[in-house]
Amino acid sequence: MRARLPILVASLMVVCSVAAQQAPAASGGGQSRVVAPGIGGAPMGVPAPGPADAAKIKEVMAFEKACDDAATRGDVAFIEHAVSSDFIMTHGDAWTTGGSPINVDTKETWLKAVGRKPYSYRKLDSVQVELHGDIAITIGRYRMANTATPPVHSFVWFERLYAKRNGEWQFLSHRTVNGPVRWGTDF
Repeated sequence: MRARLPILVASLMVVCSVAAQQAPAASGGGQSRVVAPGIGGAPMGVPAPGPADAAKIKEVMAFEKACDDAATRGDVAFIEHAVSSDFIMTHGDAWTTGGSPINVDTKETWLKAVGRKPYSYRKLDSVQVELHGDIAITIGRYRMANTATPPVHSFVWFERLYAKRNGEWQFLSHRTVNGPVRWGTDF
């Protein structure tokens, strides 16, 4: 019993020290708070967004969804306005291991692809937004099916870049970082 007492006392001291260091952060005093998983749409571990940044994160997420919905509808006019003139979309993750991507679209080729209505659905999930003023990086996944018969269901993990220009968000870049991964049924 006596041999365990010093270990118990040392453990208690560590716990109390950790609790004392975390208390100011939790109450907002002294230390910056960081985001827990799924809070406010920001990636875990970054400083918690204030009200203005939380509103901006919602804007970016809504714009991103609108872009994916437009691609599904074949809404070329929306995409034409939403993407930048130097837009790049890198499809497929083979580049992560030194290979070539499946395809790389520019604004011109992406508009043509959207006009063909290649998707029966695209659904975003797991999206997180990292803000840098009027620049936003999103990471997340979208699930999709093509319009073939029978459709091929798949998903990709991505990283995207947006910039607010003249008061409006613009889609600058998409890069698939994992996928496409084929899936057998609708999501």
